[in-house]
Amino acid sequence: MSTLDPGFHSETPSTAPSVVQNSHTTSTLNLHMDEKPSVTGTVEKRTTAIRPIHGWKWVVSCISIYTTALLYGLDTTIAADVQPDIVKSLGQIEKLTWVGAGFPLGSVAIILPLGYAYGLFELKTLYIASIILFEAGSALCGGAPTMDALIVGRVIAGAGGAGMYLGVLNYLGVFTTLRERNFYNSLVGLVWGLGCILGPLVGGGFAVSSATWRWSFYINLVLAAVMAPFLILYLPSHSPRPKENVTSKLRNMDWVGIVLIAAVYTTYTMALTFGGAQWAWDNYRFIVMIVFFGISLICFIMSQYFNILTTKEYQLFPGHFLRSRTLILIFIGTSACSCTLFIGAYYIPLFFQFARSDSAIMAAVRLLPFICLSITFIMLNGAFLPKFGYYMPWYLLAGVFMTAGGACMYTIDSDTSPSRIYGYSILLAIGCGAANQSGYSIAAAKVKPEEISAAIGFVNVAQIGSIVISLTIAGTVFQNLAYENLRSALVEYGFTESELRSAVAGTQSAVFQRGTEEVKQLAVKAIIKSMDSVFILTIAAGAVTVVAAAFMRREKLFMQTVAGG
Repeated sequence: MSTLDPGFHSETPSTAPSVVQNSHTTSTLNLHMDEKPSVTGTVEKRTTAIRPIHGWKWVVSCISIYTTALLYGLDTTIAADVQPDIVKSLGQIEKLTWVGAGFPLGSVAIILPLGYAYGLFELKTLYIASIILFEAGSALCGGAPTMDALIVGRVIAGAGGAGMYLGVLNYLGVFTTLRERNFYNSLVGLVWGLGCILGPLVGGGFAVSSATWRWSFYINLVLAAVMAPFLILYLPSHSPRPKENVTSKLRNMDWVGIVLIAAVYTTYTMALTFGGAQWAWDNYRFIVMIVFFGISLICFIMSQYFNILTTKEYQLFPGHFLRSRTLILIFIGTSACSCTLFIGAYYIPLFFQFARSDSAIMAAVRLLPFICLSITFIMLNGAFLPKFGYYMPWYLLAGVFMTAGGACMYTIDSDTSPSRIYGYSILLAIGCGAANQSGYSIAAAKVKPEEISAAIGFVNVAQIGSIVISLTIAGTVFQNLAYENLRSALVEYGFTESELRSAVAGTQSAVFQRGTEEVKQLAVKAIIKSMDSVFILTIAAGAVTVVAAAFMRREKLFMQTVAGG
């Protein structure tokens, strides 16, 4: 792949905005050219622009679209602290992993097709449609009569959420100037991070109130209803290809790639979610699902390599990026940081609920040091990385802290003090925050201007895809080891398999409700012991990041800030 010189600053013209997911997109901004010295001392022409929306209409438009970014962050973590209440209400502990993994699964399965669609179809229509899809999924989650319905709702909401987030990035890419775009993009990351912080608190607050956990999802409907008039009346329209009809646009989409990438993530998640819980590891259903995963992955790779029923211009995945050492390494680093962030967000509150019998809201409060430090370091990285340009030290710092924090979390037991957990979580937070978002800016600086949007989508797949992979693996490890540990520890007490599995979901099971104090202590120790093994993933993530950093170039990039989700 042809990459830019490390000293080159790619200021994309508005005909290929850095956050719009297709290089053919045209902007509605009024353009003029000026001349400025480049970083090499020569005179280069740069495109500047005049934003067509001003005053209160622009303020209202920004508030409206940033609210949808907040909702996307909120739903990313809102299930972290309400899982015991969901299982108490709906049962089926063996499917609990889907509650956390379903949302990012819906996002990652659709992120590439949606990113591509934003470069073809009318911006406002696709954005509003994504919001409607997100709200439909949220409504289904809130009113879910069964665990299966809740899971379907989470997947639907995840798909709509990805569309909302990409819509925000595209609006800012089309309707802001180059000079102000970095500022508005940084606000996207800030608002998304705020949503992630509020997610466990909002979920925990509803779980312990008379509203119940269902309002953790219904709240999305209320916020969307408030913003709907502004979104409909004041958001401007924009068509990236106004002369191309809808039939032609649909025909040009890489439908083979779209179907296969969705199959890859779905079969993988189903295999690891049901494996060991509902399906024995040697059960034919688990084996069949793994085989289908392998076949889907191979077929997707082949379809992209040989451009089956598509062309190189329209292929879904930018496979030529895999020829770049830097892009591969930041893909790995981004995946590792995202893995650590979400394992911490889901399993630190779970520790306090078991080990300290905390309520959902109290467990969420105890998560604040981890979330706040993560967001702080994401913001520090966003501020200083473009300023100084050296990216390798950030990944090295991230890897060291994630490894140290993961190793400390591996030593916890039921008697570990809260202060030590806070300290360990801070180490994890510094690590995952230090490089979680940097891949977006690095990728934008390492590719040709017309490939920036594809590079951002490439990193987005790493970030969202790793959430699915890490939560699925962590859920499988935790549920299976916890059940085995409980069965060994309580073999003399005659609890049934369903009672032991329900104990893994929370303290409302028969084990904790009817068991003696001795039984409760044995159960907590067994469950916390299995939780230790989950944090092995964060140790591995940190070690992989250190290795990736060691192979990165010691170069300085002149880059612009771009936001990810």
